[in-house]
Amino acid sequence: MTKILMVCMGNICRSPMARAVAEWTAAQAGREVLNMADCLVFDSAGTHAHHIGDRIDPRAAAALLARGYPQVKGRSRRIADADFEKFDLILAMDRGNLESLQSVCPAPHLGKLRLFLDFADGVHGEDVPDPYYGNALGFERVLDFCELGASGLIRGLGSGIR
Repeated sequence: MTKILMVCMGNICRSPMARAVAEWTAAQAGREVLNMADCLVFDSAGTHAHHIGDRIDPRAAAALLARGYPQVKGRSRRIADADFEKFDLILAMDRGNLESLQSVCPAPHLGKLRLFLDFADGVHGEDVPDPYYGNALGFERVLDFCELGASGLIRGLGSGIR
């Protein structure tokens, strides 16, 4: 079983969106690749404590629902020390959050840290922009990035790439 943690700043926009899309993409791949969805566990967290306990931003939820993704459950949480041990991959939505993770991650687990879009074709290494202070179009753009990242991630994991 591979455990993957998606991380953004507040854990109410990008990381829960990425988690939802990755879960759905894994479930779809599971139809073609025996038990793929059963072999992957996803979660999300934030690097900051601004929104602990909050639900997903309503604009993020609306963007996901408009494209047919299931409703996101759960509440925002901050990354915990135990997450570095528990998860096999910890995927930051942008370089700023990657640097925050690197500053607190124990040395033996630094190799688990990556940018989410490192897996995406055409946007490899780019940041998923923070839509929080923008409008609904920003959430649609983030969802586009999440679909690219999740597709590449699931394809890569199916090929044994980490």
